[in-house]
Amino acid sequence: MSDSTPTSAPTPAPASAQAPAPASSPAADEAVRAELTRLRDSIDNIDAAVVHMLAERFKCTQQVGVLKAEHQLPPADPAREARQITRLRQLAENAKLDPAFAEKLLNFIIAEVIRHHETIADGTR
Repeated sequence: MSDSTPTSAPTPAPASAQAPAPASSPAADEAVRAELTRLRDSIDNIDAAVVHMLAERFKCTQQVGVLKAEHQLPPADPAREARQITRLRQLAENAKLDPAFAEKLLNFIIAEVIRHHETIADGTR
C-alpha cells in the first residue's frame, strides 16, 4: 500500500546553521571600519544639531509660557497642538520619516512644554 500523502520539500537550514561565510580580508575589514566610523561621525553630528535645535525650541516655548502666565492663559492649547501634529505628520511624510514616530516625538515634546508652562504659571500665582 502506497502512502498518498504529498511530501513537502525539505526546509532549508537557517543561515546560522549554514556554512560560514568566507573570512573577509584585512583590507575589507578596514574599509568597513572606516565606513562605520564615517557614518557614526555623521550620526553624532546630527544628534548634536538635534539637541541644539531642541534647546532653541525650548527657549522659545519658555517665553510662550511666561507670556501665557502673565496673561492667565492656559498652559495647554489643544487646538494648536492638533494643528502642529497634523503639520508635523505631513512634514514627516514628505521627508520619508514614519509619521507615527514623528507624532510620538511631538507629543513627548508638547507634554514637556506643557509641564514647563504649568511650572511657570505656578510660580507667577
